[in-house]
Amino acid sequence: MAIAYLCLGSNIGDKIGYLQQAVKLLTATGMVTVVRSSAFYETEPWGNKNLDWFVNAVIEVKTKLSPRELLDLCKNTEIQMGRQKATTKEYEARNIDIDILFYGDLIVDEPDLKIPHEHLHERAFEIVPLLELIPDYEHPKYKKSLLQLHEDLETCDDVFLYGTRIDI
Repeated sequence: MAIAYLCLGSNIGDKIGYLQQAVKLLTATGMVTVVRSSAFYETEPWGNKNLDWFVNAVIEVKTKLSPRELLDLCKNTEIQMGRQKATTKEYEARNIDIDILFYGDLIVDEPDLKIPHEHLHERAFEIVPLLELIPDYEHPKYKKSLLQLHEDLETCDDVFLYGTRIDI
């Protein structure tokens, strides 16, 4: 079984409820088991400051799925929850967003699948929850710990502890 890290985010409606629903749908397939989760964090929107703030959390999962199959499961979960395809190239409000941050130590570089997540090293909202779970983990591409990546952030968007962990 592989260990993967998924970032969940929502910036509309019942944000925490959407994150918890996503976890239930992901695990209901029997193909993903949640090992542990970070706390919830309220985070400044990345890429479009005009959006409402997000609630984000990271979950550590065990899975037999390949990276591609895990991506499909994440995208299908988003669709099942009513996420609409973006209408512009700008970041838009969404009830759920699920990103694969890491899948073991794999590096995958395909047009629609980048592991580690291609922007992780720029995003405090992904790094901060990961620091809770795996602070010494070395990014397989940049060969730096998550703590070092956090220290290297040029601008650190606001990330505030928001609440307890996801019910697993």
